[in-house]
Amino acid sequence: MPKLRTVALVAGAALLTRRALRRRIQASPLWPMPALEEPTSGRPRSRALRLLVTSHETAADGVAQLRLEGSELPRWEPGAHLDVVLPSGLVRQYSLCGDPEDTSSYTVAIRLVEDGRGGSREAHEQVTEGMELEVRGPRNRFPLVEAPSYVFVAGGIGITPLLPMLRALPEGTDWRLLYAGRTRASMPFLEEVEKLGGDRVTVVEGRPDLDALRVPEGAVVYCCGPEGLMSAVEERFPEVRLERFAPRTSADGNHEFEVELRRSGRTLTVPAGSTVLAAVRRELPDTAYSCAQGFCGTCQQRVLEGEVDHRDELLTDAERHESMLICVSRARSDRLVLDM
Repeated sequence: MPKLRTVALVAGAALLTRRALRRRIQASPLWPMPALEEPTSGRPRSRALRLLVTSHETAADGVAQLRLEGSELPRWEPGAHLDVVLPSGLVRQYSLCGDPEDTSSYTVAIRLVEDGRGGSREAHEQVTEGMELEVRGPRNRFPLVEAPSYVFVAGGIGITPLLPMLRALPEGTDWRLLYAGRTRASMPFLEEVEKLGGDRVTVVEGRPDLDALRVPEGAVVYCCGPEGLMSAVEERFPEVRLERFAPRTSADGNHEFEVELRRSGRTLTVPAGSTVLAAVRRELPDTAYSCAQGFCGTCQQRVLEGEVDHRDELLTDAERHESMLICVSRARSDRLVLDM
């Protein structure tokens, strides 16, 4: 009996302690863990697939075309892209340019960027046939919408998300394509595009004359290519639909601001020339991130206070209301508070 009494006393004490601890957690957001909802950081936005590289070909000067094969792959619509994890672990986004009805493979084309951050060179020089790559997606933030007519503007590798759109347009659809590149030899899929569109396609070697671009009433304008081209098209046609694979810049520039990490009890300074992610990782080195360009969503964090200057190309309006991608987005205010 004494042993049973001891067991009962210990169990009772444990129950009281647990209840007291729960009350204390609810009363204090900083001890020993926050009384906030679970944060969203480090969440993969789609499941990863392991695909086999079955073809590595040259699509144009400086452009590699990869065929990635699997089985029963998720379907996609024109305008979709993949997150591709390169052998080094770098994550890059590439538009799908194959056949959406093919559930056995994905096709992407990659321009070699000589002065880039190394991803395109790795894809050109280190990705080989027979290698497996991890991909995530497909995801589509550049869908083809119904419209009475279309005007497409492509710059070089920017043809890749537009090509499946051209193939998908119903016969008789009114459309025009302005396709610009340094030289014809540098423009991927040029021969197919010209056969597909005939006199509806205007090919320009060098800088296109956008003042000569005629957009019919009610037409939807799509554009993908270098930032300079997209900015110029956006200036002339503010309703243009754009596909960016680099962080959006802000007309307001960058300024220094503070970030409070509410759960950690720390306040950081983010210089004008740095990022929230860099500042956070100096204090919390295990903070998850991947692409560092505002596309994959790995670094998404909940925002508790402050006004965010969103520069990503991923989050929905609802997600932007309460969170941000700390790799590219900044503060419009002088201070942000994050659930970290």
